[in-house]
Amino acid sequence: MSQPPRIPPPSGPGPRYGTDLDHACVAFESAVVLLDGVDPLTTEIVRLRCARYHDCRRCRSVRLEAALEQGFDEEVGAKIDRWEVSDLDERYKAALALTDAIIMAPGALDPALRQRVRAHFTDAQIAEICLDVMKWSVQKVLVALRIEPAAADDLSRLTFDEQGRFLIGGPVAAAPAG
Repeated sequence: MSQPPRIPPPSGPGPRYGTDLDHACVAFESAVVLLDGVDPLTTEIVRLRCARYHDCRRCRSVRLEAALEQGFDEEVGAKIDRWEVSDLDERYKAALALTDAIIMAPGALDPALRQRVRAHFTDAQIAEICLDVMKWSVQKVLVALRIEPAAADDLSRLTFDEQGRFLIGGPVAAAPAG
């Protein structure tokens, strides 16, 4: 069931984007998605946590192709919402604890959380995860207004070109039955 926009989208001819601020935001997002210090599985787990928390229809409907190639599947994805009590690897749990702190309670970044995250990630990787959370949270305004792009009916593959522009590709193959 599709929700209607909470405000009417812009109408009339011409581009809807193109301001200096828009270009700066696109440049930031493109630069972040091209970072590669964090493995694709961790990146996808963080990305999906943001997508689900913010309820972004588009982001929930895609899967990073690089993560799929490294073994990400919907069984792993199903553990993200209840990660604290899941059997996810402690590395992913640390990344998700950091993600939740950034998007829900920045004041929760206490010494224990810093120690937990540093047990699994370098300072550069921690910075990249923080930037990932920021990048995957830019859709909050679009979601709040319910004007984010509609999601596909099936899961689709997500990749990025050499400039960091997103490319939504073919369907994600369903896992074989049991």
